[in-house]
Amino acid sequence: MAEKYIVVQGATCKCQFGNTSDVLLVKTHAHDFANDSEGKEKAIATTKEIGSSTLQNNSFGSCSKLGSPPPPCKVNITQWTGFYEKVTLSNQGKVLLEDSKAVCAVAGTPCISITHHGQIEEPSMQNFKNVDRKIQSQLNPLIDIQDMEQTGDYLEKLKTLITLE
Repeated sequence: MAEKYIVVQGATCKCQFGNTSDVLLVKTHAHDFANDSEGKEKAIATTKEIGSSTLQNNSFGSCSKLGSPPPPCKVNITQWTGFYEKVTLSNQGKVLLEDSKAVCAVAGTPCISITHHGQIEEPSMQNFKNVDRKIQSQLNPLIDIQDMEQTGDYLEKLKTLITLE
């Protein structure tokens, strides 16, 4: 089985019957986090993220499922499919994965998919320690790795360079 990302607060969702995306909000707990060293912003999304206030705008634009011309979408998630069944979080929900789908009350089918899981890759100290020095110097000739290791601020310099690109 290929590795899949866990869905977190801020993931982007899209309905096959709508014309815009919306952002997933995790409101069912504040205990379990991923991709968030501070444990404040990236709560893990679970199968308990249901109802009509699960998304930031609670709309995917116009809903073509309701006729022509399409009226405004009013999202009401009734359940999730394709979640990770082996882990139950503190809110008794199962972890959502990047290929999980939500069932909307209007469509009655799993029509809402996750287009971005919400996680952001960020370099850590361990990533820098594992780097191949020769490859790093060719990929990033502006960085003097020895100098950065001696001064101890290589992680901050690396983050600054990544932000600039």
